[in-house]
Amino acid sequence: MNIRRQIQNILSQEDLNFLLTNRIPRQLSTRFMGWFSKIEQPLIRDLSIATWKFFSNLDLSEAKKREFKSMHDCFTRELKDGARRIDPDSSALISPVDAIIGACGAIKGTRVFQAKGFPYSLEDLLGSDEGLEDWRDGYFVTLRLSSSMYHRFHAPYDCTVEKVRYFSGDTWNVNPIALRRVAKLFCKNEHAFLSTRLSGDSAPTNKRIALVPVAAILVASIRLHFLDVLFHLKYTGAKTITCDASFTKGQEMGWFEHGSTVIVLAPSGFSLCHGLEEGTDVRMGQALLRWSA
Repeated sequence: MNIRRQIQNILSQEDLNFLLTNRIPRQLSTRFMGWFSKIEQPLIRDLSIATWKFFSNLDLSEAKKREFKSMHDCFTRELKDGARRIDPDSSALISPVDAIIGACGAIKGTRVFQAKGFPYSLEDLLGSDEGLEDWRDGYFVTLRLSSSMYHRFHAPYDCTVEKVRYFSGDTWNVNPIALRRVAKLFCKNEHAFLSTRLSGDSAPTNKRIALVPVAAILVASIRLHFLDVLFHLKYTGAKTITCDASFTKGQEMGWFEHGSTVIVLAPSGFSLCHGLEEGTDVRMGQALLRWSA
């Protein structure tokens, strides 16, 4: 067994992984990594990306650029044109990101699950003053991005973003180990709520879809194209911002400065596509939910 595999096996031990990624100064570590990753010094850049490749399956063959100014520039890379196929079916709500499906399934009233036996409520995630009837008894999908994945997110359908609400919070790791140990983790972490309304000529027009990007340790920054704001740990601006930003299906909406998780909430009438379950790899543009009402 090579050294890389041995190190990965050691770090995958649940107790050690939880200790290393959650029992350190999470916010301080996150701020440091945000600064360090943007250093545009060739030696630091090259060593950082080489270390990143050693511990992950980082593949840059689809990247639009071949040279990067910093590790951050590499992390937020764009893809070559045509690298992702957008499902053309008008009933399909596509995945906004490349990801691994975490928990998914029916919303029980307004109760959602981050892992088996670990429920949280939409009130806790979106705020007690948010109208939740659009998603009552609907469907949810949790999309987890690993560090080596493409970290830009796209419109899941033709839609208009009507409101963005920012929630400051912690930076717990959002890997499966932590999700089985920390109750209501997504609600505790820094996250944003994008309220979108579907448009177009198909059946689900005017339904509301929620996209909830969630930050995590080392990865707590979210950038949206339609707002001149960077949501991050030191952000002290408006918590709720009204918008009128229109997007076509598959159009880029923003990116994680480093990456984490996106939760998709869909109303009753959608259903999860066949074959998608916990642990399934999905790519941006792949059908995630279908309108079946």
